[in-house]
Amino acid sequence: MRFGLDRQVLILLSILIAAAVGGVLGYLLRRLLVEARIRAAQEQARHIIADAEAHAREIRLAARDEAVRMRDAAEAELSQRRAELRRAEERLQSRLETLERRLEQIETREKRLNQRQSQIDKRANQVQKMEESIRSELERIAGLSSEDAKIELLKQVELDTRQEMARVIRQVEAEMEERAEEQARKLITMAIERVASDHVAETTVSTVPLPNDEMKGRIIGRQGRNIRAIEMCTGVDLVVDDTPEAVIISSFDPVRREVARIALNKLVQDGRIHPARIEREVEKARQEVERQIREAGEEAVIETGVQGLHPELLKLIGRLKFRTSYGQNQYYHAIETAHIAGLLAAELGADVKTAKMGGLLHDIGKAVSHEVEGPHAQVGAEIARRYGVPEKVVNIIASHHREVEAQSIEAVLVAAADAISGARPGARREALETYIKRVTALEELANSFEGVQQSYAIQAGRELRIIVKPEDIDDLAAIRLAKDIARKVEDNLEYPGQIKVTVIRETRSVEYAK
Repeated sequence: MRFGLDRQVLILLSILIAAAVGGVLGYLLRRLLVEARIRAAQEQARHIIADAEAHAREIRLAARDEAVRMRDAAEAELSQRRAELRRAEERLQSRLETLERRLEQIETREKRLNQRQSQIDKRANQVQKMEESIRSELERIAGLSSEDAKIELLKQVELDTRQEMARVIRQVEAEMEERAEEQARKLITMAIERVASDHVAETTVSTVPLPNDEMKGRIIGRQGRNIRAIEMCTGVDLVVDDTPEAVIISSFDPVRREVARIALNKLVQDGRIHPARIEREVEKARQEVERQIREAGEEAVIETGVQGLHPELLKLIGRLKFRTSYGQNQYYHAIETAHIAGLLAAELGADVKTAKMGGLLHDIGKAVSHEVEGPHAQVGAEIARRYGVPEKVVNIIASHHREVEAQSIEAVLVAAADAISGARPGARREALETYIKRVTALEELANSFEGVQQSYAIQAGRELRIIVKPEDIDDLAAIRLAKDIARKVEDNLEYPGQIKVTVIRETRSVEYAK
């Protein structure tokens, strides 16, 4: 047992000795390897240093060569610059010499100019003295100072200028009026030649013929019951007077007057006249007039080619058949205006359909003007807008009497067509009393202007000739006066068509030879 223990100790010692020997050997081996690496690194460092020294020598040689080359180039460039500077210096010297010569010449000229200026100053002083002497002599002879003479000269220049301006203005206006009148005459003549329509005389009464005078008693009835029934049902006034075989129907409403005329004709033909039958006939007549109104509206639309209007607008157009203005039937006037506006629009390249629609509808306000307050143009525009008419056409209706501004060429054409239709020969007639009032108003309006000596309304009130005082109104003021009077006539008076305003200024010089 002890032997076994000793053996284990020996083995353990052997292992320890082997480990110690291995560790010493490993340490020696590592040291040898490290020394070998150090020697290799030192050798490599010596090679690198040698290569670096060789490369540095090459760089120094190259730098020395480059420095030599750059020095040579700099010396060559410096020599070139020196040569250029010498040439520039020579040019500058030459120019300096030239400038010195020119300066000497300028100084010489300046001396001569100074001498001439002194001579001119002397002459100017002499001229000024002569002018002062002449001015004093002229003032003494004329009896006017220089300021007074200047004022008189300015007045004369102003008068000459105003006369020249008036002459030029008259010449330009005459040329423009001649051209515009020639072109307008062609268009209007063409439009009127292609449009022909009748007119109905303005009246507020209708006459119903009777077979005999006995029928008047039946119309009046017992204690006047029949005539009261007729007037109550129709809203008109019956005039039964000494007119043989006729009864007069009076009313400012043409539709009511037409209903009464138709109903009374039926009653007279039948001979049986009493209140119950009167009511039935009046109702039938009213239905017949409504039918005529609808048919008239449809015929107008077909004749003018204006489609797509609301049925209520057609009724209003038809009602115009029973309306007149200055003796002109408004239904035929609307159709005629539509045709003329369409023809003018076609000639000028405007919208024909819009012009025709505006011309046909421009007076629909007159169909209800006795029921609605306001100018018929504004009333018609509101009605058209209510029934879906395009806004462009609404403006045409509202502006055809210049109560609002026209926003399209079609609006201007419709206004012109309206004036043409109303002013054409035979279109309208006027009551004597109305005519006298209108002519008197024209003359009084013209006489209200300062400088007017006398005025005359001629050609049935379509031209206003004004004689002015020549000492108060010059040529330029005469032109301005004509424009002012025309503008005041437009703003204050109502008249059919257009009125020409002519201002006449006449100066007479009379002398007698003895």
